[in-house]
Amino acid sequence: MNSEIATFREGRLNEVVEIHLSAFANYFLSFLGPAFLREFYRSFLSDPWAIALLATDGGPEKRTLGFVVGTLEPAGFFRRLLIRRWWAFGFASIRALCLRPRIAPRLLRALVYRGEVPPGLSRALLSSIAVTPEAQHDGIGRMLLAAWVDKVKSRGSQGCYLTTDAEDNDAVNRFYQRAGWKVESILITPEGRKLNRYIMDFS
Repeated sequence: MNSEIATFREGRLNEVVEIHLSAFANYFLSFLGPAFLREFYRSFLSDPWAIALLATDGGPEKRTLGFVVGTLEPAGFFRRLLIRRWWAFGFASIRALCLRPRIAPRLLRALVYRGEVPPGLSRALLSSIAVTPEAQHDGIGRMLLAAWVDKVKSRGSQGCYLTTDAEDNDAVNRFYQRAGWKVESILITPEGRKLNRYIMDFS
């Protein structure tokens, strides 16, 4: 499949949300709904420390095949996100809170989440990456990941990190390990979810 890397722009927001919902159907952010996801991904489009990329096909419409987003400054990014758009996230969360009021603490954690920053070097956070179902075996994910890492390097970061499920997630863990990421630690969320924290350092 012919594909190319492009900058993630506002006009592609709905496509990215659709890909997220397909790739992460049973995850918490998907439960919060498309309106919340649009606000979440929109926040990466206006922040100077964010790196947001798309993979598009070779057709005339440049259909979106996948995306990757992250930030060079995790703590500052999510703080600025809440300061600028707290009202938008609140409005987008109303439906989910009405359905399950007890999710309020978890929702707050989702909004201030920094990926549990590993100690040591100053590292960028890879926040989310996904591809369409039909593009999953065409190397699109590997291309997006490599392009994002290259952007992080070019911006002067010392490395990068991410978290992903440690259990029932073998394909995703192999994906990062084959790309050269190393498990730095294992984390347990307040909900009991076991996560692998991966790092890739450039020094």
